Amino acid sequence: MTKHVEVMDLVARLKAAEQAFVLATVVRTVSVTAAKAGAKAIIRPDGTIAAGWIGGGCARGAVLKAARDALADGEPRMVSVLPENLLAELGVKPGENRDGVRFAENMCPSKGTMDIFVEPVLPHPSLVILGVSPVALSLAAQARTLGYHVTLAAPAADLTERPDADLLIDGYGLRELNQARRFIVVSTQGKGDEAALRAAVATEASYHAFVGSRRKMAALREKLVAQGIGAAAIDRVKAPAGLDLGAITPEEIAMSILAEITVERRRGQRRTGKGQAL
Repeated sequence: MTKHVEVMDLVARLKAAEQAFVLATVVRTVSVTAAKAGAKAIIRPDGTIAAGWIGGGCARGAVLKAARDALADGEPRMVSVLPENLLAELGVKPGENRDGVRFAENMCPSKGTMDIFVEPVLPHPSLVILGVSPVALSLAAQARTLGYHVTLAAPAADLTERPDADLLIDGYGLRELNQARRFIVVSTQGKGDEAALRAAVATEASYHAFVGSRRKMAALREKLVAQGIGAAAIDRVKAPAGLDLGAITPEEIAMSILAEITVERRRGQRRTGKGQAL
């Protein structure tokens, strides 16, 4: 098996496992370089190269820094590693960005030039739904069409049909969730509200919501605080869930919740021009 095939095979496995990584590809070389155009490497979030090769230390430091930044903001970038004299000709300094290219100095004796495309591959955003109410089932189905990785947690005995979800959890024990940006919705609607809400507030997420009235949420808050759960954590839960669209049916309520999640998910992206889902 060639190195290229090994890299692409690992790419497929990491994507299937919903793991974040960077795919670095050498797109151009000039003069003597250790790696040639087409060389690829997979870089994990901890900075280790999991497979492939893009050359030695002459380019590695600049590429690893670009990989960390790409995973942080979800944006691909180009890295151009050049000898000092060529940087001077272009009028740029090491570490400078110009027209979407980050420049770095090649301090190796070879004095070659390499351009490397650094592409972050991020897991799908994670929607965790607790409960199997009609709203929960509709929310799962709609979210899947929008590219979310959907986890549905509820006692198996409550299931009357197979939900449209990537992962099913029996009960409300939220273990081994994928490490993507996460949104959590409690939609138990009378069956296990307290247990589900307790699990939700104990799980880190960008968004927590409860499908129910403010009065019901206030009653649950009182019970959970009495059990020793911090009021600040409970107060992060949006109740009732969703934008006020005048929704009535389960499908409409689910749509209003996804609309609210979309507002949170895309916050800041339109201002900066980011187009990739995070």
